[in-house]
Amino acid sequence: MHSIGEMGRDSGLGVSALRFYDRAGVLPPARVDPATGYRWYAPEQLDEARLLARLRQAGMPLADIRLVLAAWSGGDTGLVPRLLDGHLRRLERELADARGALSAVRARLGHKESTMTTTTRTTRLTVPAGEFAAALDCVRFAVGTDPELPVLGGILFDVEETDLHVVATDRYRMAVARASTTGHGGERIQLTVPAPLVDAMRALLTDDSPALLTVDGDGIELETQGRRVAGQVLGEEFPDYRRLTRLPEGRRIPLDVPALRKALGGQDGERCALVLTDTVTVADEADETGASGIGSGHGSAVAGDLVGVNPAFLLDALAVGDDDMLLEYVGPKAPLVLLRPDTEDAYSLLMPCTLDA
Repeated sequence: MHSIGEMGRDSGLGVSALRFYDRAGVLPPARVDPATGYRWYAPEQLDEARLLARLRQAGMPLADIRLVLAAWSGGDTGLVPRLLDGHLRRLERELADARGALSAVRARLGHKESTMTTTTRTTRLTVPAGEFAAALDCVRFAVGTDPELPVLGGILFDVEETDLHVVATDRYRMAVARASTTGHGGERIQLTVPAPLVDAMRALLTDDSPALLTVDGDGIELETQGRRVAGQVLGEEFPDYRRLTRLPEGRRIPLDVPALRKALGGQDGERCALVLTDTVTVADEADETGASGIGSGHGSAVAGDLVGVNPAFLLDALAVGDDDMLLEYVGPKAPLVLLRPDTEDAYSLLMPCTLDA
């Protein structure tokens, strides 16, 4: 017999996925220990779990997966090719529809780009080095690494009046911070600085001496204490972060950051569930199946909202804060907002995960 941990490791599904497929009746364990609730799987179920992982990777609906597994385990494999062929035809139709829709979007983007103008005038502004360094530290973790989206591999510098906002996102999380500036009173300037150049700038910001930023066309230079670093900005336009951060007001919950970090550090999957009551804790298996217990699962049952998150992403957001942070909860499908109670200038957003994926 295989434990759920062994089954998750050997099949590629993961423990949380196996729990979901058990609750959904797709892949129930061969035995559940009545005393401990531990799930145990028969050796022959490993092949079914691996097949299930492949089918979900291909995007097959659960209703069809049920039939495939039933036919597979029953020895009637004639139904399986027909289900696979039907799913492939459905994917091909969806791909054709997506190609048409994306072609229309590309046409509209091409028209918009042809009407855009750029400015080449030189702009100089001064930023306190310590304040600038703190702002960069608050957002660096959210820089994207997808080679297909190079513009997300940098940090947006958004200068407007006396404010310099720095923004980073990898689509799944976004971080925003602000530093004050002097010497610029002109039009708004937005440019995306590649991450390696940002890191080189950050290495020079060692104290609170004034740092001079110079923007000249598609070039940017930072000078402080007689040292300078310069490079080219990214040519693509960064997403409108103000639109992405415009959320309804939610419920703000104080975080016990040390306890939350400790609990998240024990998570080995790509998603876990948070229980949101008057505080935020990591759910155990009983919580995920609807018992609504909090903390380690040994406390009293308390009703609360369950929200799925990537534990590593949440740890990144907590690492750049302090022990006094808040979580703003708008709803199960809306981004979670992590912020500090004493300032609105630095915050991050984290997209929730579906717990039944």
